[in-house]
Amino acid sequence: MSLKQDQQLELILQARHHNPFGWLGLHKDHAAYVLRCFLPYAKKIWLQVGSTWEELPRIHPDGLFLWRGQDKPVTPCNLRWEEDGQIIERHDPYSFSSTLSAHDLHLFGEGRLRMAYKMLGAHPMRHHGVDGTRFAVWAPNAERVSVIGDFNRWDGRAHPMRAHGSSGVWDIFIPEIGADALYKFEIRNRNTGNILVKTDPYGNAFELRPSTAARVATNTHQWADSIWMKRRKEADWLHQPMNVYEIHAGSWQRGEKTNQQHGFMNFRELATRLVPYVKEMGFTHIELMPVSEHPLDESWGYQTTGYFGVTSRFGTPDDFRYFVDTCHQANIGVILDWVPAHFPKDDWALANFDGTKLYEHEDPRLGEHQDWGTLIFNYGRNEVRNFLIANAHFWLHEFHIDGLRVDAVASMIYLDYSRKADQWLPNKFGGRENLEAIDFIKELNIVIHEDFPGALTIAEESTAWPMISRPVYLGGLGFSMKWNMGWMNDTLAYIEQDPIHRRYHHNQLTFGQIYAYSENFVLPFSHDEVVHGKRSLLDKMPGDAWQKFANIRLLLTYQMTYPGKKLNFMGSEFAQGREWAVGQSLDWHLLDIPWHQGVKNLLRDASHLYRDIPALHELDFSPEGFGWIDCHDADQSIISYQRRARDGSFVVVVLNFTPVPRNGYRIGVPEAGTYKELLNSDSELYGGGNAGNGLGLQAENTPWMGLPYSLVITVPPLAGIIVQKG
Repeated sequence: MSLKQDQQLELILQARHHNPFGWLGLHKDHAAYVLRCFLPYAKKIWLQVGSTWEELPRIHPDGLFLWRGQDKPVTPCNLRWEEDGQIIERHDPYSFSSTLSAHDLHLFGEGRLRMAYKMLGAHPMRHHGVDGTRFAVWAPNAERVSVIGDFNRWDGRAHPMRAHGSSGVWDIFIPEIGADALYKFEIRNRNTGNILVKTDPYGNAFELRPSTAARVATNTHQWADSIWMKRRKEADWLHQPMNVYEIHAGSWQRGEKTNQQHGFMNFRELATRLVPYVKEMGFTHIELMPVSEHPLDESWGYQTTGYFGVTSRFGTPDDFRYFVDTCHQANIGVILDWVPAHFPKDDWALANFDGTKLYEHEDPRLGEHQDWGTLIFNYGRNEVRNFLIANAHFWLHEFHIDGLRVDAVASMIYLDYSRKADQWLPNKFGGRENLEAIDFIKELNIVIHEDFPGALTIAEESTAWPMISRPVYLGGLGFSMKWNMGWMNDTLAYIEQDPIHRRYHHNQLTFGQIYAYSENFVLPFSHDEVVHGKRSLLDKMPGDAWQKFANIRLLLTYQMTYPGKKLNFMGSEFAQGREWAVGQSLDWHLLDIPWHQGVKNLLRDASHLYRDIPALHELDFSPEGFGWIDCHDADQSIISYQRRARDGSFVVVVLNFTPVPRNGYRIGVPEAGTYKELLNSDSELYGGGNAGNGLGLQAENTPWMGLPYSLVITVPPLAGIIVQKG
């Protein structure tokens, strides 16, 4: 052998070869053909040449075999080898060309490959007439990258990958490897020589924790939601009802432990149980806390390690497709919590991926969330921005998701978020705004609204940053909606007061109208409000048991009639008494108790009214949809208002935040005629005392509160009523 050949061989044996395809596989050598195969566990190897099999001489004891001949063998080269007393027949992976296009690699480098998940990751395919899986990964600072798996004894010498120049992308097609194969990437850093073993950033499925390997996944689901998808594309979502049921898939209910690993329900079983319940309750959407792969149950999915993978806790990607499809066929939308603000430090995942700060910032003042112990994405790097935008695209395209609720937006757009003065770096203008993250968010929203008309993006953002839910072309961030954290905090702070003191906090009910239409708001009572010592909604309520249940019915009535789309976390709909716990099912047995069942009945009926009555939803985002009747009755802690539809129809809402019934209470109304109660949260159907207004109310020709007519009504204690003309 020449010195060059010796060097090539040594690099292969040491698993340091940057260009293994340039030496392994079939090559022309003057007038002859040469095939080199490195199979360290093979005892003998044969190559198919025409209709015969020729044995390859072993030229190195560590497992290098070489064949030379005048006749070109069958291509792609077909091998047989003896390993552990068995005969294995597979094609030589180094006989296959790359399937990655230069155009896609160029777009990826520019951060513009929206479907990067089609290029990177593991993709079963047929290549040159042979079934197998193409593996591709971005690791620009690697000297060598290999696929390791259960098919090659997790040996990084066996399948070193092809480098695609300055793109930093590596790929290999491994024949006869298909669905369910376990794999990782072994990466050798080119500067330090350190070896890292990493899971696939673009992996579509993973082992059940605590194992961390990716799993080759297939997509065999046949969608049956074309009617829903067409309707969504044409939807006028600004004026439609949206009432969201937020759930954690692992603790809504548990599966049968004899049939389910660790008691988790498969997504198919969840669909069977959850969809009828959501239909009954009148919710329009289900919002799932993150279902991407994560190692720690207690992180609830917000510390993601497999951004492109459905967590194996609840089944396969196709199981999740079935779940979404079932929801759509029942006219229920599916929103996914999505976490582009940070990722965990696990050494087998994204952190320090190729031995460098690849996905995160080098400077911890820009690259680390000290509060959460997590890392921040480098939004200014094209390939990282592409990773996140492609991930959002992936969930909407591959799983027909109807929207993304984007977690922790404030932590992204402020450089000094939860940092002391010396712990952050200002932007190039000296400000605290994260300009790169802001550009990323705008691009994200543009891409989603362009490629998925009717899909929603919802910001969890707790500051006064302007125009969060206004289009990018008008200077906004481009989100469809924003959680109204101010309304939620004011409302809960108010309702937690003893009723005798509420008169002094009346402004917490009225202040929200000052900014209610500055954004497209969602009114959230989310999981964040019922964990970490904050107590359940029921436990926040003051007073004895009767008052607690009356208060929560009143609270939900207020939420369902106030301008804005709605969100409630699982368990709150039947007033679960304890805080949410990720490791156990909700306390469904409480529904055997009339007061708990009553709260469920109340929210069910209020939800259906919200959906069915245009005045309660059409103008959620417009001041024309709301009008105070009386916002000044602090002494009696009563507020009253109109909700109006585009056609002029209206309902009247009266809310009494004290345990004192108000008989003979006069309120103004805009029109003459007979009015009826549509809902009374004090009804005996809901566990109340049944104080109310009977079958009808006649408007009197007595102007009141600036309106030409008025009603004299009974306002039940700690209760809300909805009244409609006709």
